[in-house]
Amino acid sequence: MTQLMVVAEIREGKPTSLTFELLGMARHLLAGDGGGFVTETDSVAVVAFGPDVAGCIADLIACGADQVFTVDDPQLGHFDSDRWAGALTGVASAIKPELILLGHTSSGCDLAPRLAFRLDGAVVTGCSAIALDAGAVLFTRACYGGNLLETLHFEAKPAVATLRSGCGLVPIRDLSRRGRVVPWAPPAPGRTKVMARQRDAGETLRLEDARVVVAGGRGINGVQGFTELHALATLMGAAVGASRVACDLDWCPKSWQIGLTGKSIAPELYVAFGISGASHHLAGCSRAKTIVAINQDSEAPIFRHARYGLVGDCAELIDALTQALSAGG
Repeated sequence: MTQLMVVAEIREGKPTSLTFELLGMARHLLAGDGGGFVTETDSVAVVAFGPDVAGCIADLIACGADQVFTVDDPQLGHFDSDRWAGALTGVASAIKPELILLGHTSSGCDLAPRLAFRLDGAVVTGCSAIALDAGAVLFTRACYGGNLLETLHFEAKPAVATLRSGCGLVPIRDLSRRGRVVPWAPPAPGRTKVMARQRDAGETLRLEDARVVVAGGRGINGVQGFTELHALATLMGAAVGASRVACDLDWCPKSWQIGLTGKSIAPELYVAFGISGASHHLAGCSRAKTIVAINQDSEAPIFRHARYGLVGDCAELIDALTQALSAGG
């Protein structure tokens, strides 16, 4: 029996869109596309944490889960590295999956190496694709600052992988699917204790879930530029992102960073203000359906990847767009 294990992330009482992408990837792999392993007894197991897990079971099963392991503990509604890792190690030791899938998020990147070490497996992070070739699982991810792609295969099992947002297909909900629910005892408190949590200022819409993203780079020229960009985003119903240099200069929160070392997004529309388009940034936004680039430098690399480009002063264009939208234009 082949088991694939998916680690769910739940926000505001619902599985994240990336969790559904992981389920879609797991179902695709078990479908045997590309000559992979598949038998009638293969299954996808999902592990979900927190007090809201009961309300997510139906969605998880409808989107591909055959088993849902529920770790129902009010204290685990938020990520707890030690306790999540302990529970996941226990589940994996019981069902012995060949592959464990997590989202390429801060929590997923924390858990993946811990699980691989505890299970004597292998780990690969930041995957943009996972495929089967004659029964071998192949992992593709960016390397050399996003300039190249590498494909990896591991002999060690289980393989633990994180998948970037927008790299998988959300499965079609099938409400006729049936699955098994397995309550799992919460692990004992770990070595650490969370004293407080604070949401980043301005984080009203998650970048990974947004259909429209506006982002700023060095060309925004400071904190005031991002204040104005945030006002424009509010009018557009968009999330705000940033390049690495803008985050390094403390012009905006680190959580806004898009790129190889930040978040991966796949919105319908991505508008980049004052972003040159370095490969490590494009690694995080290249899956956007439409990219609009606005930059004073007509030779900026981002214009080669944008569907629409405009050479001009970012501050003037942000102000003009804000006024037009405010006036209903």
